[in-house]
Amino acid sequence: MSPSNLPPPPPLAPRTRRGALALPGIRNIGMAQPLDWLARGARDMRRGGWLSLLHGLVPAAFGGLLVLLARDRFWLLAGAFSGFLVVAPVLATSLYAISRAIERGEPVNLRLIVNTWTRWQFSRYAARGGYWSMVRFGLLLALAGTGWVLTSAALITLLAPEPVNSPLDFLRHIVLAPGHYVFELWLTMGGLMAAPIFASSVIAMPLLLDRRVDVLQAVLTSWQAVLTNPLPLVLWAALIMVLTLLGLGTLLLGLVVVLPLLGHASWHAYRDLVDASALPERLPPEGAA
Repeated sequence: MSPSNLPPPPPLAPRTRRGALALPGIRNIGMAQPLDWLARGARDMRRGGWLSLLHGLVPAAFGGLLVLLARDRFWLLAGAFSGFLVVAPVLATSLYAISRAIERGEPVNLRLIVNTWTRWQFSRYAARGGYWSMVRFGLLLALAGTGWVLTSAALITLLAPEPVNSPLDFLRHIVLAPGHYVFELWLTMGGLMAAPIFASSVIAMPLLLDRRVDVLQAVLTSWQAVLTNPLPLVLWAALIMVLTLLGLGTLLLGLVVVLPLLGHASWHAYRDLVDASALPERLPPEGAA
C-alpha cells in the first residue's frame, strides 16, 4: 500500500469542550492487588520463556560490566544503579508487548520484540500520539536518571567524611558513619526525586504502548491512578524496591528473574488500574506486524 493510499489515522483520545485532555477511567483496587500482579507476572514470564529472561540477562550483564569498569568509583555506581530504576519502565516496553500478546492469544517470538522497538520508525502518524510518544517519554526518564546520577555523585563525593571507592567504604563512611547524616540526606533526596517519577511512569509506558495517547495524557493518567489508589501503589513501589535490591544483592544474578517479573507485572498493573476501552488502539503500521 503506497503512502498516498494509507487510511487516515485513528483519532486520538477526545478532549473536553474546554480543551482539557479527556483521560481514561481509573479503577479502584484492593490493597493486596500488587501481589496478584506479581503472580500473573510470574505466569507470563514462564510463558515468555527465554525471551522474557533475556530482558533480565542483558541489564544484569551491563551492570556487571559497569561494576568492572567503575569498581573504584562507587559514588558513580550508586548513582548509576539507582538511576537505572528511573528508566526501567522504558526498558520493559517489550515485556509489556509480550504480556499483551499472551493476553490476546497472539504468538510470542523474536519478531514481536524487534517490532516493538523499531516499528515506530515506520509510523506515518508518529508526529502526534504515535510511537515517538514512547521515545519522548523515554528521553524524559533518561534525563531524570542522569540528573539523579549527577546529584548522587555530587552528594557522596562532597559530603562523605572519607573517600568512597568501594561498597565497603559506602557502608562504613556513609551508612554507618557516626555523627554524619549523608546517608539520610542521600535517601531523602532520592525519595523526593523518585516519588514524582514513579507517579508519572507507573502505568504510562504500558498505556503508550497499548493506546494512541500522547505523553501528557499518559503521565496525567499515571498520576490519577496513584492519587486514586495511593496505598496499594505505595505497596507496589515498595515491592519494586525490595525485589530490585534483592536482585542487586545477589551479585546482579537475581536481576535476570526480577526484571522480567516486574515488567510483566507492570502490564497487569496497567490493565487493572486503567479502563482504556474508550481510547483508540495503537495498531502496528501496515507491513510492520
